[in-house]
Amino acid sequence: MKGLLVFAAIIEAATGVALILVPSLIGQLLLGIELTGVIVRVAGIALTALAIACWPGPAMLGMLIYNAAVALYLAYVGISGESSGVLLWPVVVLHGIMTVFLIRAMTRETSH
Repeated sequence: MKGLLVFAAIIEAATGVALILVPSLIGQLLLGIELTGVIVRVAGIALTALAIACWPGPAMLGMLIYNAAVALYLAYVGISGESSGVLLWPVVVLHGIMTVFLIRAMTRETSH
């Protein structure tokens, strides 16, 4: 069972990284359509975090990676002017706060 979980994690990580780096190619290969935009890259971040959470070790690490990566990426999107909605900055702050809480929780967990 552990081997199957590791294999699935590798596949999801590869798909996630590919969606982050070359979303239009992956869209063409998988669905025959062009995938672009912020949502596709956030989905790539989520798949990568899912893979990390499924990897043997602390599951909280996957959620930490997801929150930190989404906060950084959405902040980049907002600063670059690529996109901006009324909830963009509150969501960036929320993910940033979650990142801090998760780091604190993991630090406490490992110190006990």
